[in-house]
Amino acid sequence: MPSTRIETRRGWLGARKRDFLEAVQGALVAGIRIPEADRCVRMAEYDEEAFILPGHVGSNYTVIEISLFTGRSLDAKRRLYAALVAAVEPFGLAAHDLKVILHEVPRENWGLRGKPGSEIELGFTVEV
Repeated sequence: MPSTRIETRRGWLGARKRDFLEAVQGALVAGIRIPEADRCVRMAEYDEEAFILPGHVGSNYTVIEISLFTGRSLDAKRRLYAALVAAVEPFGLAAHDLKVILHEVPRENWGLRGKPGSEIELGFTVEV
């Protein structure tokens, strides 16, 4: 049940925004093995002046921040990082132009349907 936010410079994706979102969703499914229907991926685009970038990255530098339940193994995180790099490569985004940040949240700190996430049957395994 991750919540994913993509931040990037406005304009470089053009009409491919939805395809990019779907590619990131596919990487989440492959990497941390969430159900395909578990979807919460959104994009924020910023004007070029709103980014200060390291000198070694390109102008399409993108940050993907994923809030997710605590419990994924290091192997699952490795799968996710590799899947994300592979998913965005067809859009011309090089591996060095992608930063991925995971925010692990204990299930009891995630509210779902008016209850703590620790009291909800998710329908999938978090500890992968």
